[in-house]
Amino acid sequence: MKFIASLILGMALSLSATAQTVAQSAADKVVYHIDNAAAQATKGLRNIRNHLDVAPETQIVVVTHADGVDFLMEGAKDKANTNVDYGALVSALKARGVRFEICEITLKNRNLNKAQFSMDAEFTPSGVVRIGRLQAREGYAYIKP
Repeated sequence: MKFIASLILGMALSLSATAQTVAQSAADKVVYHIDNAAAQATKGLRNIRNHLDVAPETQIVVVTHADGVDFLMEGAKDKANTNVDYGALVSALKARGVRFEICEITLKNRNLNKAQFSMDAEFTPSGVVRIGRLQAREGYAYIKP
């Protein structure tokens, strides 16, 4: 009986150690939510750059909707600091594996079209649905700069 109890305990400890190792080796996943480019874009892009400098294996998705899509438009610059060219910052982060997604509901509501946006951006049917699914189904942490 003691042998069986020891065997079960050993197996449980082994499974626990394996699960802990898998959890520690998995890359972090984070969704950055931007819905106001004027207030969040420059700060958010810098946060993402700093995030990847410290944890380069992190999987990052930036989901934009409402006024947050503006910084992903071709030729967009920070209105408060015209030295900040969003296109260059986005391209540099895209090269590091960051995904940028634009809400198609926003495009419809604002009469915008996909051709107005950076080639580095992708489109999602609904920004808020995408954020919810990334969190609930795919285990992404949520950050709103």
